[in-house]
Amino acid sequence: MIQRQKGCNDIYGREAKVWKYVDQVIDALMEKYNYNYIRTPIFEATELFHRGVGETTDIVTKESYDFEDKGGRKITLRPEGTAGVVRSFIENKMYGDPNQPVKVYYNGTMYRYERPQSGRDRELTQFGMEILGSDDPLTDAEIISAAVNLYKMLGLKEIKVNLNTLGDTESRNKYREALIEYFKPHIKDFCEDCNERLEKNPLRILDCKVDKDNEVLKKAPKTLDYLNEESRDRFEKVQEYLDIMQINYEINPNIVRGLDYYNHTVFEIEAKVEGFGSNNVIGAGGRYNGLVNQLDGPETPCVGFASGIGRIVMALELEKVKLPIVEDIDLFIMYVNEEEKKYAAYLTQELRLAGFIVETEYTGRGLKGQFKQADRLNAKFTCVLNSEDLNNNEVKIKNNKTKEEEIISLDVLIYYLDEMINAGSEDECDCGCEHDHCHCDEDCDCGCQDGKECTCGGECHCNEGKECTCGDDCHCHEGK
Repeated sequence: MIQRQKGCNDIYGREAKVWKYVDQVIDALMEKYNYNYIRTPIFEATELFHRGVGETTDIVTKESYDFEDKGGRKITLRPEGTAGVVRSFIENKMYGDPNQPVKVYYNGTMYRYERPQSGRDRELTQFGMEILGSDDPLTDAEIISAAVNLYKMLGLKEIKVNLNTLGDTESRNKYREALIEYFKPHIKDFCEDCNERLEKNPLRILDCKVDKDNEVLKKAPKTLDYLNEESRDRFEKVQEYLDIMQINYEINPNIVRGLDYYNHTVFEIEAKVEGFGSNNVIGAGGRYNGLVNQLDGPETPCVGFASGIGRIVMALELEKVKLPIVEDIDLFIMYVNEEEKKYAAYLTQELRLAGFIVETEYTGRGLKGQFKQADRLNAKFTCVLNSEDLNNNEVKIKNNKTKEEEIISLDVLIYYLDEMINAGSEDECDCGCEHDHCHCDEDCDCGCQDGKECTCGGECHCNEGKECTCGDDCHCHEGK
């Protein structure tokens, strides 16, 4: 039997619905922040990642999937999203667009040849945001706020931003020299990789997973002590904007990030999730002002963020976050003979096009088996077709919740189902909300009922009968 490759996963069933829901929330949030979707190739020229991500990073030295194609070209499956976006920015001359800065987001598969473990796969899906063409500290704060708001909208709690700065080139070079001087007498106590990193990129030693508990590492110089006045002022501006946006953060001088292209602002975002262990980082990013020029484009300041979708989904499952996942259908249509089957095919088509979730029988089950299948699919209503009713232009509809049956004219079936299904949704909501997208119930965590903190990221006043102010894309209460 052929099996999936190590470090790769099949996503299906309810888990796939959770993935799709996360995608929908991302798309909705990015629309509000005015980011445009970008899709770059899964494989690129190997040189792009070696020059862009950095020759000394683990992604390039250990984890990249490199190969030669049939034309002898050196190709790499993309291990991260930023380098491909920058390549596209340069190649398509987006820097010449009068609408600056360029704000884009991606959501796609990446490949890293590493030891598979919980939350870390060889094939992973990553969402990321990039702002290209602005050096304003406000864009750093915007990227961070968008990421934090995404996690909150999804229902994750206790979100923590760890913030640091590497400073400009001058500051970073001073810090680099200080690290070399500090680590040199102790470098033999570190792993082989760190010995190689000492001269090439000593900042990577700070990010080492092997020696993270080494006491020498814990006492290493901090970036904040080597900032020039300009870099320090810039970092204070980022903090000021975050304060204005009411984004909670903590200065953590140990955050340096593992990719060579970062300068100035760097950050990691944690979520307190039972089961994540010591590594509870769910997203990270920073500023990379030199990467566009490094890849033969014009000088262009940029800032970005990325988060693994699989890790988000895992966090939601571990935290048992209630999501508006549709796990039922509106109607199951049953039949016995061939003529009824033909009408079932017609009626299923019509009702689906009218916007209902409808299923019918495909495997030849008898009526008893069809009723069981309807229950497995959590059908809200069932319809058993019979020739007598159809001759009278009618069908019998059963409400699976109340067990009541009604004979309905086919001429008004769509209106009947629409009224009954919508009435059922309204019955489940007891907060008095008039917002079309809010369907919260008594277990809702939203502040619209009892003063709890609203998870939709806005000021929700649903229980006061007012229109919800969290926006038309609020889905935090659906399906309850």
